[in-house]
Amino acid sequence: MNALVPLPVLLPLCATGLSLAFGTRLAHFQRFISVAVLTAVLGLSVALMIAADRQGPLSVHLGDFAPPLGVTLVADRLSGLMLTVSSAVTLAVLVYSLGQGMADRDKETPVAVFHPAYLILVAGVSCTFLAGDLVNLYVGFEIMLVASFVLLTLGGTGPRIRAGSTYVIISLFSSMLFLTAIAMAYAAAGTANFAQLALRLPELPLGVQTLLQAMLLTVFAIKAAVFPLAAWLPDSYPTAPAPVTAVFAGLLTKVGIYCMLRTETLLFPGNRLGDLLMAAALASMAVGILGAVAQTDLKRLLSFTLISHIGYMVFGIGLATRDAYGGAIFYVVHHITVQTTLFLVAGLIERRGGTNELTRLGGMARAAPWLAVLFFVPAMNLAGIPPLSGFIGKLGLMRAGVAEGSAWAWILVAGSTVTSLLTLYVMAKVWNLAFWRKEPPGQTAYGTVLESADETDDDDVDPGPDRIPGTGDEPVGGTPRPAGQAVAASLQGRAVITTTRPPAAMTAATAGAVALGLAFTVLAGPLTAYTDRSADELVERTPYVEEVLGP
Repeated sequence: MNALVPLPVLLPLCATGLSLAFGTRLAHFQRFISVAVLTAVLGLSVALMIAADRQGPLSVHLGDFAPPLGVTLVADRLSGLMLTVSSAVTLAVLVYSLGQGMADRDKETPVAVFHPAYLILVAGVSCTFLAGDLVNLYVGFEIMLVASFVLLTLGGTGPRIRAGSTYVIISLFSSMLFLTAIAMAYAAAGTANFAQLALRLPELPLGVQTLLQAMLLTVFAIKAAVFPLAAWLPDSYPTAPAPVTAVFAGLLTKVGIYCMLRTETLLFPGNRLGDLLMAAALASMAVGILGAVAQTDLKRLLSFTLISHIGYMVFGIGLATRDAYGGAIFYVVHHITVQTTLFLVAGLIERRGGTNELTRLGGMARAAPWLAVLFFVPAMNLAGIPPLSGFIGKLGLMRAGVAEGSAWAWILVAGSTVTSLLTLYVMAKVWNLAFWRKEPPGQTAYGTVLESADETDDDDVDPGPDRIPGTGDEPVGGTPRPAGQAVAASLQGRAVITTTRPPAAMTAATAGAVALGLAFTVLAGPLTAYTDRSADELVERTPYVEEVLGP
């Protein structure tokens, strides 16, 4: 079973070469490769999760070089669960993007590199979850950064280039800080391997330990978009295509949370910076949700709720108890799925209504009841309405806070409650404006989605019976109007035509993501038991260290 550990990284990397070789000359085969590989990665992830739960951590020393020289990959309960959820989400987003790309007739570059870049992104995510040392963790981050910049700037439009540049600058700064922390850790302890650092760091002076901990937390807080290091996120994500925004918002920020969980439990037990983490958690909740309340653009609104709910996970890490870690892991799994689903729904709303601006939307509950259902379920889940998984995760964190009993814990319990209520308000606001009220006067749910006023090109679009080109053609029921300035129209950034029915693949992928979120509610008992066992393993540390270094 140990031989399976590297495959979630190797398979996407090998498939990237094949995908680049075929390109758009054999577009169907390129799509087949991507779907087949991500399906295989999902199966491998499930197998590793089950094996790690039954047998304990699994490890592989690549090249058979022992630490600290060799590259070590480790799969324990936490990494197995994160791999499984991330594989399921990335597969759903891939299917969604296939539907969007085929509907928009995106056959030329840069979409030719979408599949290779996406596969590289999946490999980078898998590498970070399996990394057994700081250097390999850094490599995983850099793989994700390269792929992320390509995906953020697909189409080469102005807004996407600006957003991608901001993302890269912030990421490069965090990478330099990460390299500095790795160098300091190696200079102080003589190794970058997690298991060896777990044994050697306690022997170092307290000041050195605290400095290393603070530097690593800063790096991971930037990746996770923890306030006050989250200002880059609301401007970077909303400009990207809907599937890219979905996988970035739902998954990539959780990579930072995973790294915080791993290092705080394995390398820096004792909760020396717990109060600082809880202060950051409270600030993230407050600033994020208040920012969401002020938004009228759906994607920016969801970006601010993302920052807000990152605070729940940091709350669990700051408490540093078994129950808190278990609650944080459960909430990470829940939030990956729900946040991804909401951004996928935002893409469907944009395609159906021509814009993400809530003041220009309305009447969708009547015009597209299926879309209303796809939004309502994850929205209530995010708000924590019983008995959905969002409620279960928040309840677990609040119970851990009450049990811990410190002043900061009680403040965070109160802050979590208020944030949850404001999240419900924000989701109700979206529902009322986009779905429940009548369509605003003078607006239509059909028309051309514009990247910018001078980038519309309808000559390449062959409208079907339910498509309405924005060129003055007379549709059934009225004259078409441009539906607004949407900055994430197509994968290539070109104008697309809104439809009464989006492509089946987009709807099916979104429905699958909704079903996965509901599955966490139905299977809450086994999932909670698993996350509790994961928390126990994190706190004990011994199983991880002995698997890597031997008893």
